[in-house]
Amino acid sequence: MRPALSVRLPRAKAAVAAVAAALLLLLGTPAAHAQPSGPPKMTDGFGLTQTGSVSGSATNFVITVKTAQVAGEHRIRILLPGDYAANPAKRYPVLYFLHGASDDPGNPRLAYPALLAAQSMITVIPDGGRRGWYSNWLDQKTAAGAQNWENFHIDQVIPFIDANLRTIAAKKGRAVTGLSMGGFGSLHYAQAHPELFSQAGAFSGAVDLSRDHAVMRAAVVATLTNIGAPLCGSGAPDCPLDFGPAVSSDAIFGTPYPVLGADWRWNDADPSTHMDRLSGMGISLYTGDGRGDPANPEFWVRSAAQHVKEHLDALGYPYHYVDYGDGSGWGSCDGGHSYDCWAQDFADFVPRLEAAFASA
Repeated sequence: MRPALSVRLPRAKAAVAAVAAALLLLLGTPAAHAQPSGPPKMTDGFGLTQTGSVSGSATNFVITVKTAQVAGEHRIRILLPGDYAANPAKRYPVLYFLHGASDDPGNPRLAYPALLAAQSMITVIPDGGRRGWYSNWLDQKTAAGAQNWENFHIDQVIPFIDANLRTIAAKKGRAVTGLSMGGFGSLHYAQAHPELFSQAGAFSGAVDLSRDHAVMRAAVVATLTNIGAPLCGSGAPDCPLDFGPAVSSDAIFGTPYPVLGADWRWNDADPSTHMDRLSGMGISLYTGDGRGDPANPEFWVRSAAQHVKEHLDALGYPYHYVDYGDGSGWGSCDGGHSYDCWAQDFADFVPRLEAAFASA
């Protein structure tokens, strides 16, 4: 989702507000050839073909790629530490940051201040689609076309980055974090591929898809069926409530309805009940309370984060958990599903992550 966007609807339209809240919950200079002062040249490979020009600066740039795994073109934003070009023998750990629904790496605000200020790591922000859900969809024959997001990120983007940049290409040198929809993605990838990541974090994450959190399931279904598009009105091509062509509610994980165990794929994908898969990994969780307003997505995010915390406590795993409530004392945060809260999350997370990388 686009940071800093909030949807405010009249209380008289409570039903519409609930739908919008559920939806949101999920939710330079071009250079064809890099010069010494520009972005490093990236070579195609691992099923990725670059299209168009690279845009941005030497340390904050965007490339566009095509892949058979996911329909369309996809942007990847890369943030390099300031000393990257000056230290050609140095290798760096990598943070993979997964964005929320309705957003894409072309949005410059995804380069949060704390990420730009990082001194000792690379940050990669790959496209996750407006409602890709960081998963290989069960149904590949919808109007959305090929939707193998996990294959794209795990089998293509990661080795592509390792081949083109001076990374520490090992578990100890990789972390994954995400916000909102990306919070689901970060825990999902860390659980499915624990050999790849040493740290995982979720900011306002959609981290409970179990049958115990029906609202969050409904939010995923709402993006698939694109139920919020009519709220956008006409002439709003970038409306964050328009997720593209409507597809079946069963498109990603099969039926979401808990009848005779038919929803087993949802339960298997649910991060909250599989925290045992993160044994030995650094775990960070951030949430607000939406100021107690059910029309604010953060109100629902909080209970999902609490469910994850309960499972971690039961396992006896260590973790870093921040519930900043209404946002008081948490930077300029308002306690909601918003840019300022996530900016402060990163301000807390990045120094700790860099320290963890250094100690590894």
